[in-house]
Amino acid sequence: MPVTPNQNPPVVLVLAEQSDLDDFVAIRIEAMRESLERVGRFDPVRARERFLGGYEAQCTHHIEMSGERVGFVVVKHLQNELLLDHLYVRPSAQDSGIGSAVLTQIFKLADSAALPIKVGALKESASNRFYIRHGFQFVESSEFDNFYIRPNIPATDPDC
Repeated sequence: MPVTPNQNPPVVLVLAEQSDLDDFVAIRIEAMRESLERVGRFDPVRARERFLGGYEAQCTHHIEMSGERVGFVVVKHLQNELLLDHLYVRPSAQDSGIGSAVLTQIFKLADSAALPIKVGALKESASNRFYIRHGFQFVESSEFDNFYIRPNIPATDPDC
């Protein structure tokens, strides 16, 4: 699924394999470390165990740019919604439009299936602003996370 942000090389999503698990755990820990440290919850062992518990290779894609793996995304197709379970970009590649390019692809998938997208974000994470900026609406919060939904946006009929 190639995506071309305005001035960057294409962002490509590559389907994961079961053997990619350790790479994903490392990226997740690297991307979440600062936010988790800020709330006193950084624990690499716990982060690994939480990710292992829900890992499904068939729902997971590497995010590649210029042949380099810069992150990963997990989208699970549930009965009445898409769950954006994980979207992590290495800190060195953040703020370059990669996350937005990935969301564009997920939005197309959701809209073509007429499904909303649900996502959660650690309360102290900059990802909260990222999701709100991209049209997600706050739904609720738990002790550590905020939850958002992006309603599906039906395709418009060009003849109307």
